[in-house]
Amino acid sequence: MKQCAQILVSGFLASALLLGPAVVPAAAADIVTDAGATDLRAALATPQDIAEGKRVAEASCAGCHGLNGVAKAKNTPHIAGQRPSYIYLELRTYQTGGRGNTPMNNAVKFLSDDALVKVAAYYANLEPAPPAAVATGKPGAAKPDPLSAGKAAASGCAGCHGENGVTSTPGMPNLSGLDPKYVVAAVKAYKGGQRKDDMMKTLVSAIADPELENIALYFALQKPGKAKTPAPGNLAAGKSAAVACAGCHGEGGVSTGSAPSLAGQDAQYFAAAMKAYKDGSRSDPAMKAPAASVDAAMIKDLGAYFASQLPQAPRVRKPLTTEEMAQRCDRCHGVAGNSTDPRLPALAAQRPEYLERVMHAYQKGERRSKAMSAMLDGLSENDIADLAAYYSRQKARSVVYVPLPAK
Repeated sequence: MKQCAQILVSGFLASALLLGPAVVPAAAADIVTDAGATDLRAALATPQDIAEGKRVAEASCAGCHGLNGVAKAKNTPHIAGQRPSYIYLELRTYQTGGRGNTPMNNAVKFLSDDALVKVAAYYANLEPAPPAAVATGKPGAAKPDPLSAGKAAASGCAGCHGENGVTSTPGMPNLSGLDPKYVVAAVKAYKGGQRKDDMMKTLVSAIADPELENIALYFALQKPGKAKTPAPGNLAAGKSAAVACAGCHGEGGVSTGSAPSLAGQDAQYFAAAMKAYKDGSRSDPAMKAPAASVDAAMIKDLGAYFASQLPQAPRVRKPLTTEEMAQRCDRCHGVAGNSTDPRLPALAAQRPEYLERVMHAYQKGERRSKAMSAMLDGLSENDIADLAAYYSRQKARSVVYVPLPAK
């Protein structure tokens, strides 16, 4: 018995032969893509439609995507087993210039709507690409999450900066409560010699940038506390003087910008830093004038005041694991990237570098989608590489669309 399944198309009755366990209802829908609103309706594809779609594929698509829909070239997507309505809508988008001026525009520019429908049905009918293998050491391979990695790397810092970044050693700064970007910049300044401290330069010289970012993230997510060190000085005088610092370092030394928080900071470290700004051994144009305007007594009072203030955690989100990020993507793209929505692409077993390129395009606004832009907001290069690798390893499954009887 021949099996036929539904696809949603624009103004034309067609579908693809799709074999798979998932069953979802097919219904008319108004889909807004870069090409505009498209009215989709369910239809069936015949074996003749599939054969005609294959001839279109041979002439216009196989050179890049392969006749079997499994692309060999980098940055070229697999389309075998892809959702037929999605293929059709994407082809329409390329035809209307919604993806810019690319070889795809020229490949489909003169194809009729009938041809688009049938080639979509043909590729949707094919067996999907196999999942990619896991390559050890590559993005997506098993590895600790950034927070765990940061905790392990930060163990060497505890002797001076405290177990959780709350120091009990006079002259050593608190690291908890600091924005991770500031910590990274400060450590790089020690590595590059912009901050003069031979011991620190030696200690951090072997720390690679990814490891440093994990360490900074770990300390940022620890519960901040006041330094457990003496802080002699006149608190009232320090509070009065600190009014001039609030513009950059925040009320009470709790920064909400790029300047470091000073609340709860070790007073001796604060005094040493101010002295360094005064004598030029630390170079920062924003600190040059403020440091020059205070004497040793005022620095001591400021240090005492800031040390007495309760630090607050910076606004840093705990990073999601790759699996947690993928669960968010699966809400639209289906479990393990196997979409059951005819309008949305399956991601399972897709080429990872193609997925990376598309996600970057949404981040940059080269592809337009409010939902995708929101989902990808704040994801790093590593996050995107890991997501792409994760989906490339998932088993792709075809989907049968079943129409429901009218009520």
